[in-house]
Amino acid sequence: MIDLGLPTGDLRVVCLAAHPDDVEIACGGTLLALAARGGVSASWLTLTGSADRAAESDAAAQAFFPGATTEHATFPDGRLPQHWGDVKATVEAFAVEHPADLVLAPRTDDAHQDHRLLGTLASTVWRDALVLHYEIPKWDGDLRPQTHYVPVSARDAQHKWGLLDEHYASQRGRDWWDSEVFLGLLRLRGMECRHRYAEAFSVSKAVLSL
Repeated sequence: MIDLGLPTGDLRVVCLAAHPDDVEIACGGTLLALAARGGVSASWLTLTGSADRAAESDAAAQAFFPGATTEHATFPDGRLPQHWGDVKATVEAFAVEHPADLVLAPRTDDAHQDHRLLGTLASTVWRDALVLHYEIPKWDGDLRPQTHYVPVSARDAQHKWGLLDEHYASQRGRDWWDSEVFLGLLRLRGMECRHRYAEAFSVSKAVLSL
């Protein structure tokens, strides 16, 4: 298995979330590694969520990536496809202010309709960026083979869960919200790429410089 690294130097990262906590659940370990690398800026766009949930998201973004900027829209949860035109305009306006080298976005085949829409828009709006489509474990059982992996250290895996549980108190009553779910998926994806823990992504288009 060949390791494919991101370019050295400054890196602009855009994190797209249909809902508060999407990015941190899917990419928390990756974000911790990017923040530690230095020379990386990160900007969040979250499309749904109440004021309380937005406050959780803002605090979580700073914990995972100090110095990140965050913006929130107030589209209704579960209804993004109904507002397709306004969602696209919101994402495009955000892209004007936040050009990116790397975009973290939901999978285009995610079982949740809000995720699918945002994932599809990502690569059409940021055409010159590497788009890593992330996965979110859920009741629907839509996990599928992925194409790219980011190894996560054991320390960052535990730190990811700790930050999730600390900053998203509103989710603690849910039957899927526990360390076994998140660490279990990290362990499974790690096994697939010969690491202890990893986060997995799908990539539809990438350029290799030889």
